[in-house]
Amino acid sequence: MAMADSEMEEEEEEEEVVNGHGYTVDEGLSSVGFGKFQIRMLCYAGLGYFADASELMLLSFIGPALQSQWLLSSSQQTLLSTVVFAGMLVGASFWGLVSDQFGRRVSFLGISILITLSSFLSSFSPNYTVLLILRTLVGAGLGGAPVFSCWFLEFVPVSDRGKWMVVFSTFWTFGTIFEAALAWIVMPRLNWRWLLALSSLPSFGLVLFYPLIPESPRYLCAKHRLADAQHIMENIASLNQAKLPPGTLITDLQQHIVHGNEEAEVEDGIESKVDYANSNTTPLLKNNQPPQPPSSLSLLFSQKYIRTTILLWVLYFGNSFSYYGIILLTSELSAGQIKCHHSVSISSSESESGSGGDGSSSSLYVDVFITSLAEVPGIVLSAIIVDRIGRKVSMIIMFFMASVFLLPMAFNFNFNSANLLTTGLLFGARMCTLGTFTVACIYAPELYPTPMRATGSGVASAMGRIGGIVCPMVAVGLVAGCHQTAAVVLFLLVLLISALSVMLFPYETKGQSLQDTLSASASSSSSTIP
Repeated sequence: MAMADSEMEEEEEEEEVVNGHGYTVDEGLSSVGFGKFQIRMLCYAGLGYFADASELMLLSFIGPALQSQWLLSSSQQTLLSTVVFAGMLVGASFWGLVSDQFGRRVSFLGISILITLSSFLSSFSPNYTVLLILRTLVGAGLGGAPVFSCWFLEFVPVSDRGKWMVVFSTFWTFGTIFEAALAWIVMPRLNWRWLLALSSLPSFGLVLFYPLIPESPRYLCAKHRLADAQHIMENIASLNQAKLPPGTLITDLQQHIVHGNEEAEVEDGIESKVDYANSNTTPLLKNNQPPQPPSSLSLLFSQKYIRTTILLWVLYFGNSFSYYGIILLTSELSAGQIKCHHSVSISSSESESGSGGDGSSSSLYVDVFITSLAEVPGIVLSAIIVDRIGRKVSMIIMFFMASVFLLPMAFNFNFNSANLLTTGLLFGARMCTLGTFTVACIYAPELYPTPMRATGSGVASAMGRIGGIVCPMVAVGLVAGCHQTAAVVLFLLVLLISALSVMLFPYETKGQSLQDTLSASASSSSSTIP
């Protein structure tokens, strides 16, 4: 009896596909809207971003403290930042591949456990070598941040995507502000070990709430698991107190075939003429087996995506280099490490009176906290313009504004941590670079279809981590070596190249549907992404 019912359901599903009485994930999400379900997903994905930002901001605070306690050289202090970004470089690519192959939830479990354990154990590091190893593992976990953004993006209706992805990005800002405030409270009273331990709390939340999160319905559709995807869509509708469109869930490829014609062109290896009567989930090969697509990594270098992939790498590299460079530049100036002919030297007595027992300047936490607040107007600016003028124009405008803020610092004026003008310029530059970062993190996953979305975003993020690795060794090294003009000119050049890469992108994704299958992406790209 159960088998008969199952067969009847399959026959009804087939008939609905043939008659076009079905809906895609995009149509279903547009119908149920943004509601309680998406708010819950926003909180979990946002917690992942929050933890990522908190752990990265540690680099601004523990370096000076460790240098004082363990008598580290400047190169050893720099290496603490470098190993985290090196871990992120590996982790970004790895977790993207895992996410596209095995699912978003599998990635979340691995990411959250790795960050939680390695971050907490870092606080018990007996020596410099152990700390380096554990922070490298933390970086490998933090590299999975793009998976959180891709997962949340896949639940958001197309009409609200830009706005809510900007809201999602605010969790990064809150994470940086939280860490700066936490360091301001903890470091003068306790020590760096307490800061590391307390900073691991957000990642504990990822493990705690993991059982409550669902798999992405877009991922399930891409893997031809339509029944599971349908169940999740029904849960979304129920929690949002809305109704799904009539019919059953179908892939965007099926919709394209139904609304096109039987001779619609599909991927190589798939029959050009699709037999609707024998296809209830996906086009079939001649041996009646679902097609096996190429690996998501190899697709990044296919003729269709190679240009987008390379430009995205340039964009992420430039964004990370400039964003983290401004953060580290703030720390360098605030810590009183610049003693050049155009700066005011700090006497040993002043240094001792202005530093806490952790070896860091008392003004460091205040200045980093203030410049962290710059991310709030950066987020607001992104939210205002991203859905009005589009992703590309938004990034170009903010890259230009960041250059305007940095340009005065290229001249040999008295720029130091006590200079109000310096703080204001760094505030504005960080606001704009955070804005471009926010829009880039929205734009990147929109450029790729679901089967390669996390991989494409993850590898691009990995290229950004290279920018984070190079920045402390090059740009901040120039500043510490009394070559501030050269460092700022380098930042300006990187911002210019980043803006040019945005101009060369072939697509604007504002208001466009996400593609869930490679075949649909190939066959309908001209109509979906202009």
